[in-house]
Amino acid sequence: MKKATFYHAGCPVCIHAENELVTILDATVDVAIVHLGEQAHLIPDAEQAGVRSVPALVLENGNVLHINHGATIEEVKS
Repeated sequence: MKKATFYHAGCPVCIHAENELVTILDATVDVAIVHLGEQAHLIPDAEQAGVRSVPALVLENGNVLHINHGATIEEVKS
């Protein structure tokens, strides 16, 4: 099974992107959802993975798909 991590900050743009992703990704992709507003301790993991803004989907091959633009990672930190 393929793996991916979806990082978001809980903003309306992020929630919309999460809802859309859930409907278009098939069951062969195991997607971990990380709400950085509630799980701030995972911000360093997101940064290390290459996330520069949220919402973002990090694929298991290391590619980062920045979806729309809700907030920069710096804005999430504050």
